[in-house]
Amino acid sequence: MKEKMNRKNIPFQHKHSFSGRKSKRPEPTSHLKPEIASSLKSVLAQIGKPHPTPFVPDDYQVQALAAIKQNDCLVIAPTGAGKTWIAREAILSVMQKGGHAWYASPLKALSNSKWVEFGLHFDPENVGIITGDTKENTEAPIIVGTTEILRNQLYDAMQKGCDLNCDLVILDEAHFLGDADRGVVWEEIMIYLPVRVNLLLLSATIGNGDEIAAWLSSIRKKNCTVIREEKRPVPLYPLFLHPSGCLHPFLDGKKTAHIVSEFLKKEKFSHRGSRRPPDYAGIIRVLERFDLLPAIFFLKSRSECDAALTSRSALTPLKNSQAYADDLYDLLDRFPSLGSHRQIKALRSAGLAAHHGGQLPAWKLLVEEMMNRGHLRVIFATSTIAAGVNFPARTIVLFNSDLFNGHDFAPLSTTAFRQMTGRAGRRGQDKIGFMLAVSGRFMDLGHIRKMLFGAPEDILSQLKNDFAMVLNLLLSQTPADVKKIYERSFAAWQQNSMDGHTSSAAALLWKDFILHLEFLQREGFVDPTGKLTEDGRWAARLRLDHPLLVACCLRENAFPEDNDRLLAAVVAVFAYDRDDEIQLATKDLPHKLMAALRKMLLAVKPLSRRLEAAGFVSAKLFTSAGVAMYNWAQGRNWDDVIKLTGIAEGDMASLIMRTADNLRQIASLKDTHPEVAACAYRAREAILREPVLFL
Repeated sequence: MKEKMNRKNIPFQHKHSFSGRKSKRPEPTSHLKPEIASSLKSVLAQIGKPHPTPFVPDDYQVQALAAIKQNDCLVIAPTGAGKTWIAREAILSVMQKGGHAWYASPLKALSNSKWVEFGLHFDPENVGIITGDTKENTEAPIIVGTTEILRNQLYDAMQKGCDLNCDLVILDEAHFLGDADRGVVWEEIMIYLPVRVNLLLLSATIGNGDEIAAWLSSIRKKNCTVIREEKRPVPLYPLFLHPSGCLHPFLDGKKTAHIVSEFLKKEKFSHRGSRRPPDYAGIIRVLERFDLLPAIFFLKSRSECDAALTSRSALTPLKNSQAYADDLYDLLDRFPSLGSHRQIKALRSAGLAAHHGGQLPAWKLLVEEMMNRGHLRVIFATSTIAAGVNFPARTIVLFNSDLFNGHDFAPLSTTAFRQMTGRAGRRGQDKIGFMLAVSGRFMDLGHIRKMLFGAPEDILSQLKNDFAMVLNLLLSQTPADVKKIYERSFAAWQQNSMDGHTSSAAALLWKDFILHLEFLQREGFVDPTGKLTEDGRWAARLRLDHPLLVACCLRENAFPEDNDRLLAAVVAVFAYDRDDEIQLATKDLPHKLMAALRKMLLAVKPLSRRLEAAGFVSAKLFTSAGVAMYNWAQGRNWDDVIKLTGIAEGDMASLIMRTADNLRQIASLKDTHPEVAACAYRAREAILREPVLFL
């Protein structure tokens, strides 16, 4: 505490000095010679901070605000164009009338960020948050949370036959409606939301906005206005880095610049670029020479992001800055465990950081804060940083024209490309932003050119059934009601738009629903009339990936009821969402742990077989996830658990948070399963600790 209070007086060459020491190793030589094409001189002359001017809302913002006060509204505008201003003003308008607003986002990190932002804007007592991990001030007039939580509240309202205590719903990142895994949640919200509640949809990239609006108008019987804004708040200028180190314009008008076209021909002849890793330090020096930092370097993988930090040895140390030191101390005071983070040295000495899903949430937040405060040169990031996080830079650098979609690498979509380039140029800090394309093995410059002029992709319905959805619908709907829901779905609307028939899409959804219904009836969760049994009612509250398997364990008393560490371990097996086994040594494991895991597997095995026989895909259950969780639940040191398991910190943190959410839902069954519910509550408390829980 003493160090914290006196840090303003600490000389910069403290043991936590940020200037770094000169490496005794010879600096790697770079073949890049910083130069620019003569045609760029006038462009780079535009770099600078715009003069501050009084805020005046754009026409599209005024139009959107007028629309949402009357009916529904879909706003499609570039990243940083001011969509949040529309949301805030719409919320204020509702609050002034004594109403309530719900702001839903796809990411917990984005929800946390908006919670803080809205708390500063509207006062903390007026803003609450519900994400599953965090639950604060839930009776506030403004609630921020994830879309899954909002969907679950709609389930509860339909079950109780009551109205949602809300007058405005804002769905941020509305293009997630087309997400293969989570789009169903967005569509459910739009279908179930009471008509009296106005709906504001915000997105940077949707191709078929008019179609979505027409569908919403048809099912909600009220107008949905589409507001589009194409102009970026900070103009984007595309650049190309020649292997010599010379910067060139990427385009000549709307055509590919001559130098890029010539390089494309050479690449095609030489089988598309070098296999050598990029000269990151050389590229940083080029950008620094021409005042193009800070930058985000988008790389293919987590390992590439981490490996790129070694380029710091070839860079000049950061200039001494007391503001830098003060801000970093402030953040390390908040997150003490990060003081020994393996990447803190690169951040301190060279202003470089990596940001990806394999890292602790607290570390990612520290990196974001240091970047937003203007202290970092470069962030090496995967594409996850482009989705929703307020994290702009002067330049974004692309080394690849493809992107991992969760299953394979595929060419960049216009949606992903716009999300990435939306980070280029900081509103209020930059007059111009830049995209730099770097040639390489996985870079198709022709594809990048297409993306610069490509229209956003159309969103397709992702509505599909799962057992959690079917159980929750049957809480308040008859099977006949569910059939009508499918007929009102976006899937049916799109089918009708294409061939004039709704029968196909709605009929397929209905047929699949019947398969789920009949299986639930055979398992005793639904009676012959289509109503939930007593078991079905409590199972519907398990809004998890594998509700039937967890329900099976509860039925068979296969969960530990008197040992919270064992329960956390067993539940982690259901929470683990990766497709590969964690490679752990299984010898010398506690007998009680192995017995608990074996008991669970024996309980669910018959049900898994019946699921497969009925045509459903049964879950892959990896007991190694339970072993990893057991080590953490015992209270072992974080670094020891990471070393023992070999799991990336971010993946372990995700497993803990997902396990905690599963335990939270089991703990909610205190009226039907009091012993295991109480144990689940204790288990959740045991695993939610630093460095995973930091808010």
